[in-house]
Amino acid sequence: MRRLGLFALTLLLGLGLTACSDRAVNSPHPTGAEAGNTLFTAFSQRSPKNLDPAKSYSSDETPFTYSIYEPLYRYEYLVRPYQLAPRLAQEVVKPVFYDAQGRQLAEDVSGDKVAISVYDIPLRKGVLFEPHPAFALDTNGHPVYWPITPEQLAGKYSIADFPEVGSRELTAHDVVFAFRRLASPKVVSPVFSVMAEHLEGMREYSEQLKQVLESDASQPHWAVLQELGFPGVQALDDHTVRFRVLGKYPQFKYWLAMTFAAPVPWEAERFYDQPGMLRHGLSLNTWPVGTGPYRLIESIPNRRHVLERNPNFRGEPYPCHGEFEDASAGLLNDCGKPTPFIDRIVFTLEKESVPLLGKFLQGYYDVPAAQDADYGIALTVAAGDSPEKAQLYEDRGLQLLTSTEASIYYLGFNWLDPVVGRGDTPEQQERNRKLRQALSIAFDWEQYISIFLNGQGDVAHGPVPPGILGHHPLPEGRNRLVYELLDNVASRRPIEQARQLLAEAGYPDGRDARTGQPLLLYFDSAGGMGASASLDWMRRQLKQLNIELEIRATDYNRFQDKMRTGSAQMFMWGWMADYPDAENFLFLLYGPNAKAVNGGENASNYQNAEFDRLFEQMRFLDDGPKKEELVRRMVAIVQNDMPWMFGFLPRSGGAYQSWVRNARATQMVRDNLPYLRLEPKVRTEKIQQWNQPLWWPLWGVAGICLLVAGLAWWAARRREKATGLSAQANHNAGESP
Repeated sequence: MRRLGLFALTLLLGLGLTACSDRAVNSPHPTGAEAGNTLFTAFSQRSPKNLDPAKSYSSDETPFTYSIYEPLYRYEYLVRPYQLAPRLAQEVVKPVFYDAQGRQLAEDVSGDKVAISVYDIPLRKGVLFEPHPAFALDTNGHPVYWPITPEQLAGKYSIADFPEVGSRELTAHDVVFAFRRLASPKVVSPVFSVMAEHLEGMREYSEQLKQVLESDASQPHWAVLQELGFPGVQALDDHTVRFRVLGKYPQFKYWLAMTFAAPVPWEAERFYDQPGMLRHGLSLNTWPVGTGPYRLIESIPNRRHVLERNPNFRGEPYPCHGEFEDASAGLLNDCGKPTPFIDRIVFTLEKESVPLLGKFLQGYYDVPAAQDADYGIALTVAAGDSPEKAQLYEDRGLQLLTSTEASIYYLGFNWLDPVVGRGDTPEQQERNRKLRQALSIAFDWEQYISIFLNGQGDVAHGPVPPGILGHHPLPEGRNRLVYELLDNVASRRPIEQARQLLAEAGYPDGRDARTGQPLLLYFDSAGGMGASASLDWMRRQLKQLNIELEIRATDYNRFQDKMRTGSAQMFMWGWMADYPDAENFLFLLYGPNAKAVNGGENASNYQNAEFDRLFEQMRFLDDGPKKEELVRRMVAIVQNDMPWMFGFLPRSGGAYQSWVRNARATQMVRDNLPYLRLEPKVRTEKIQQWNQPLWWPLWGVAGICLLVAGLAWWAARRREKATGLSAQANHNAGESP
């Protein structure tokens, strides 16, 4: 009885205390965390696998790698088309060209005369690596943790477990060491094959490393990399790095904006290469060492990762230039202020999208997922489908930002196929071209985007997407054989024109004029395009022309085999730019890159001598009017030949809370986190407003508990009274004569 009364009293006291506060009690973060200068975001699949800059090539790793490491170059955050700017380099340099005899050539020399392009890149002085135990020295100048003893390593599973740290200035030798690591068979970098094609001596250097490491396994990897080098990357002095590029390759500069080109200190390799480190989860894959605005201070696999402001970072100024509308959008308000603006970034695992979006709408996440560009699209689509959700997002002040990215999905025609391909004779070539044109008119990509992308995409009129030099916007840039101009708007040509072209191609009403047989086309599907709904849509497009479509569905491995052998007739594929240059899209149609012939990325096996000639000129040109004109001529050629239905340009986008400033939707610019700024006071107020605790249900529970306690007390009292009366009666009976 006393226990029940004590429980009820405790409950009432607890309710009295909590009811005095209107603070949110459902926060997943520590009390008061929302008031700090910390950005909260999530990751939904797994912890980042590779944070080693030589290995990392996955989009879910880029929020970490581009915040911790610094390449030599970067992209301007707000300028479009995308433009390179210096990061660790003092400037974006122009190469000096030399012929095979070592004579310097003119700046505008044709590419076929260039034997070597030399890039001498000056580095910024005074750049420091983050504090790290790899640099820790004792009073005698000796490394504290090398060689490390088992006793020193015991119990250490995080960089935070090492109390002694140090730092030093970045030098050109760190850039050289990083590129030597790219060639190492022990590292296995995904970018090695590309770099080895262009950097002098890199492929031979990789073979030399392999032989040396295999002949004497006792040699430390870091020591071998310090001793052996190759001419393609050299340190001229402590602050100048030289690259020697084979031939003329203007696109090389874009590779220097990727974290593959980020410097790696040899001390970090030496520190992590010690016995026992890997067993303790200590490596460059898990604990990177960089010069960037942030450093990794906490890493709990598949649970939580924390970036913190690097105290050694110099503070890069926020950009002052962008597009016309950026000033009115407030994106230039922080012009010139030192970045980063945010002190800490906390990544928390959220396996399911529903609770993740729920917490985002409650204000507990500032950005749903820093590396995922799909949430802005998903919420935009949801708002379009539901007025209630649209109103909720508006009330919350969510920023749903979308943009058309440097990527394309296209439906390819195999140029080797006798029906939809190039054709052998001039007559057949013209017939096949008209067939491809008729099919391109019939395929309503506007409808596809509306149905399958919920309107979040744009029709492609050529192979070069927006944001890339040479892209020609509508209406002038329209595919003129598929679109006509009506009231200054690019409009798809009517289906009657497609039927007329089909008849001119020799297939009146969808039948072969010579045999009378129905025209049957084949589509090889793999991956996402295997969905029955999208394939049914494709059949309906061709039904307008009385053409039958047979789907040859297969797994991705078999699909790739068909592409390698050139046995597919029609297929769907896509491409996302590695760098913002028209060459990275037009090479998909360059003849010598034909997949079935040379194993290249020209999956359509397209061949056009004039296109190839212009491509070979264009690829050696720097950005400018001449290059732009060549790109447009090449686009016009493929618009006429139609080796592709150009398909669509998907959009991507981010979702941001109203208190997040300087947000810009982009996938090409990976180092965006330092530019974001928070207003924690606004966040605190909104979270409190959106998550008001409801105490009345607990008061109801308390009332029920009190009622139960009262009834129990009353029943107990009755029992006690009845027991007392019975005892008294028995006592009285015992005293009677």
